[in-house]
Amino acid sequence: MASQERAARATDGSTVPLTITRQELLVDGSDVKFRELVHDMLALGARHEAVRNGHASYIGLSGAQYTTLVTIRHLQDTPATVRLIAEHLHVSPTFVTAETNKLQRSGLITKTRSKTDSRAVNLAVTPAGHQLLAELAPAQRRVNDEQFAELTAEEFHELHRLVRRLVRTSDNAIARQRVISSRATQPNVKRHP
Repeated sequence: MASQERAARATDGSTVPLTITRQELLVDGSDVKFRELVHDMLALGARHEAVRNGHASYIGLSGAQYTTLVTIRHLQDTPATVRLIAEHLHVSPTFVTAETNKLQRSGLITKTRSKTDSRAVNLAVTPAGHQLLAELAPAQRRVNDEQFAELTAEEFHELHRLVRRLVRTSDNAIARQRVISSRATQPNVKRHP
């Protein structure tokens, strides 16, 4: 613990609380590398969203519409349903319904009632939607190749595996955060987890 306290001192001598306690993520009792990783992930997320929005604007869509359209195209042989798209994108079915309504009005997807489940709607990309994505593909490939240029095949597979795990544990963290926040808003409840 002494090394943690020593490593958690700011340059002005004040104590800076650790932001994590898992020993696997502390380096010599310090969370500096962890905080650097978090900040780098935030920077990467913002840059990746900018790339996604750039792809979308190239074909006249919002980022959310573009992501939904691409996901339907990739999953439509499954067949793609609102629930499947929501699970794949880690968003709510309500969000997917709103975005697919916009795509349908634009003539980029169709919605048909499932023959096996009357509650489900199957989503499919129309010829116009396929054409739009085909027009984007050459520019999309150049940008994606540049963004991931420094990854080897092994690093790509490891990153894919790690990000999937972090999405799952981030969902758990959000649930924990909601519990902590709800306790903090209750009268006479200590605000410490």
